[in-house]
Amino acid sequence: MSASVEHFTSASKPSSSNTFRIIAAASIGNALEWYDILVYGYFAVTISRLFFPVENETTSLLLALGTFGISYLVRPLGAIVLGAYADRAGRKAAMLASIVLMTIGTGLMAVMPTYASIGIAAPIATLVSRLFQGFAVAGEFGSATAFLVEHSSTRKGFFASFQWFGQGFAAVLASALGVILTGALTADQLQSWGWRIPFFVGLLIGPIGLYIRKHVTETPEFREAKLTRTPVRDVFAGQWDRLLLAIGAVVISTASNYVILYMPTFAIRQLHMPQTLGFIATMLGGLLLTIGAPVFGHLSDRVGRIPIMAAVCVLFALTAYPAFALLIGHPTLIGIIVMVGWLSLLKAAYSGTLPSLLAEIFPTQTRGSGIAISYNISVPIFGGFAPLISAWLIAVTGSSLAPSIYLIFGSLLSLVVLIAIRVKLKL
Repeated sequence: MSASVEHFTSASKPSSSNTFRIIAAASIGNALEWYDILVYGYFAVTISRLFFPVENETTSLLLALGTFGISYLVRPLGAIVLGAYADRAGRKAAMLASIVLMTIGTGLMAVMPTYASIGIAAPIATLVSRLFQGFAVAGEFGSATAFLVEHSSTRKGFFASFQWFGQGFAAVLASALGVILTGALTADQLQSWGWRIPFFVGLLIGPIGLYIRKHVTETPEFREAKLTRTPVRDVFAGQWDRLLLAIGAVVISTASNYVILYMPTFAIRQLHMPQTLGFIATMLGGLLLTIGAPVFGHLSDRVGRIPIMAAVCVLFALTAYPAFALLIGHPTLIGIIVMVGWLSLLKAAYSGTLPSLLAEIFPTQTRGSGIAISYNISVPIFGGFAPLISAWLIAVTGSSLAPSIYLIFGSLLSLVVLIAIRVKLKL
């Protein structure tokens, strides 16, 4: 099978009502799946005390963040299984499967007994819940991205950018709940039962997303494509170079995402700021991602993907260190808003353009598998462990500026890959 990128003109332009259903079907499921991840990260300090109680609070937090990172190790398996399912059974079928699995995982976390109730079984059960969630999320990005781009022949960048609209909305919702709960509840109430509320709220999203996804049609490109019975083998055997390029393109998107996710913990542990301030900053960052991703996705349809993404890589490399230095020098609400807002704007520009670029790297027959596998190899390595790496770098170096070095490394790596994509694939 040829690995050349295919361009389809037969995909019909959806009507306004269909456009809304298509975008909603992908976005609401994506929002649920990322909402669960964000809630765990935002409440990492509380969860560490309840499920990983040890005498040293730093060790307890590292265990909680490590469990968060370990859950990403199952992602490649989920990507292979659900990605292949998307290429054989269809994008819609894979999206339905992933949202059902995620809803179950969110429910498990909501009712999980703490260490005080069941002892060592608590951290083990938490790990199982995270592994369950990681498997479900692994199939979401590939199938939903393919679903979005294959419903439009001329606005692929705009449609695909709603992957990150959903994630931005999840950040806003999770952060807003964090602000409300930390402001309205005492520390004892939050630790006793308040932290569970966001997980129960997440359970309300699942049935809505499932209903919407059941009532959308399969993509025109998938219906017209000549399917392969071995999409995963085709990716690894015939498109391994494209796979490596896609992995590299994801690096700064996922690294910046999880460094931003780490900011409430950073504000508490390193700057000794009230937890509420960290949530306010990430909520505003989520708003920027929600609004900015579609704007930059639309812009990429006009000026191209690579120019926007390469420019963002350069800006990340030049400004990450000064942004952290500014925050550390001015540990105030304004300081953290400016810092997180700037990183979130850069992330919106890069990530809003990324899904359509990944879709163009792989042909229709292997698009679900190719996107899912590349994304879910890059995310565990460069994203899932980012909060843990950030906390470890700070502990080792003794400098609160250490997370910025990680961002600079990721941006330069992705920049080199983008240049290679432009030269090799002519995108």
